[in-house]
Amino acid sequence: MSIRLGDIAPNFKAKTSAGDIDFYEFLGDSWGVLFSHPADYTPVCTTELGKTALLQGEFEKRNVKVLALSVDSLGKHEGWIKDINETQNTHVGFPIVADEDKSIANAYGMIHPNASETFTVRSLFIIGPDKKVKLMITYPASTGRNFYEVLRVIDSLQLTAQYSVATPADWKDGEDVIVVPAVSTEDAIQKFPKGVNVVKPYLRYTPQPNK
Repeated sequence: MSIRLGDIAPNFKAKTSAGDIDFYEFLGDSWGVLFSHPADYTPVCTTELGKTALLQGEFEKRNVKVLALSVDSLGKHEGWIKDINETQNTHVGFPIVADEDKSIANAYGMIHPNASETFTVRSLFIIGPDKKVKLMITYPASTGRNFYEVLRVIDSLQLTAQYSVATPADWKDGEDVIVVPAVSTEDAIQKFPKGVNVVKPYLRYTPQPNK
């Protein structure tokens, strides 16, 4: 199965390190980040789960719930979490799914035969409160994910869902944004009282509306 942007994220029930969950119930009205790992006790993933735990407060500020997934068992998860807490100087408080039958990995297209017939690739999905997939990123096993980039994308997604703007390359929260082409310059001047800088008829900047 292939998931595409805008698709409804498949719901699932699962056993996790924090107890049994229904994914949709777990998310509620929040945004969600679901990210997979090939297996427990892998070095790059150990650092990733540690970084996510260290940034837990940043996700919570953005009304985002985090859920990790591995095809290993709950017993392995429990031992691995102890290692993560010890080596990364943190406390993993978010659930890690035990997807031993790979049903969730298959539903989300996390297994790529060219990479491995059995293990999940390192995929990450951002899911909106409407349960639609807003972003997908897949990394090779050798490259650790940048979770500050994940937070930056969430900031952009939440902003652009509320206002008629887009975010330029390398944008960070608080910087100027771009007026979307669907809004005329005349309307933009009314819509964005902080001002509109017209560089080209199709390239117009305005200060971030919610700052």
